[in-house]
Amino acid sequence: MSNGELLTSTADEPSFETATPETVLELDGVAKRYGSETIIPELSLSVRDGEILTLLGPSGCGKTTTLRLIAGLERPNGGSIRLQNGFVAGNETFVPPEERDVGVVFQEFALFPHLTARENVAFGLDGWEPEERDARVEELLELVGLEEHGDHYPDELSGGQQQRVALARSIAPEPDMLLLDEPFSNLDVDLRVEMREEVRRIIKKAGVTAISVTHDQEEALSISDRVAVMNDGVIEQVGTPERVFQQPKSRFVAGFLGHASFLSGQVHGDHVETALGRVLRDDIHGLAQQYDGTEIDLLVRPDDVTAYPADGTEADGQVVYRRYLGPTVLYRVELDDGDVIECMHNHSDRLELDERVAVRVTADHELAWFPAGQRD
Repeated sequence: MSNGELLTSTADEPSFETATPETVLELDGVAKRYGSETIIPELSLSVRDGEILTLLGPSGCGKTTTLRLIAGLERPNGGSIRLQNGFVAGNETFVPPEERDVGVVFQEFALFPHLTARENVAFGLDGWEPEERDARVEELLELVGLEEHGDHYPDELSGGQQQRVALARSIAPEPDMLLLDEPFSNLDVDLRVEMREEVRRIIKKAGVTAISVTHDQEEALSISDRVAVMNDGVIEQVGTPERVFQQPKSRFVAGFLGHASFLSGQVHGDHVETALGRVLRDDIHGLAQQYDGTEIDLLVRPDDVTAYPADGTEADGQVVYRRYLGPTVLYRVELDDGDVIECMHNHSDRLELDERVAVRVTADHELAWFPAGQRD
């Protein structure tokens, strides 16, 4: 059992605590196979009205397949998918993608090169009255900040502007759900950060429920109301970005969401004894009395610990790795007991390779933990 299993799973979305919003999408026991290969063994997930939920995981974990199942681009081999109170897959039902009222933004944006930005946005509004269609298009061009670029063709627009057009086109018909497949992967690094904030603003302003897919941890944490971390076709944890980062339910989640070091220790009454000294039980999340006398591993992130030059018996280990990151420097310290801890320091704090150091736990929040020896 991991520390996450001691949590109450309904308490990890503070933005939804005061009222329970409507569930607009529900996957129940969904499975997908290609021949003899099982991509998704059995997946269940619900998405709430108005939220942005991101499927996060490494390449090949099944997140894009899940998105395609929701869109109707793939048929599940088992389970069911319900969208807005109606089944769209399973129970002897399969609703084709064009009838699901779902918008999709692809990695490559898929704009029509022979149509202007305005015409691209209007493409899915053929059934609308001309005046209503024109008003909707102008409303969306203003929403995405492209009201002065409506007559430009895609090759006359920057990557960020093309993405905004693709987003406006997808939400123009007022879909029940918006799906974004690696929406920032084709943008350069600086534009990627800018567009995350912009896309979140646009989606929230439009009031659309959205599911995004990415393997980029920073992207998922910054854009999402909730994150679903996937591994080998299984959702390992769903929760707010803060919850999954600070209180991961598995070592996979802990490691995938950033640098993770594990500090071994033994529980003794009101504290845990470690190679770096005592850590009070009150500073450890959900450590029950039943674990007294047992070995556990504390999860420490690089900003949870600080290393200082030290000599003799004051030293806990030595620096074995150093990576300069500009504003910060990441150090890896091999402790004398064999544990390896990573520390993040300001660029002005310089430690040398092979230098002996003392390391202290300086976290200002509760630490997560796992039973000793548990590897997943």
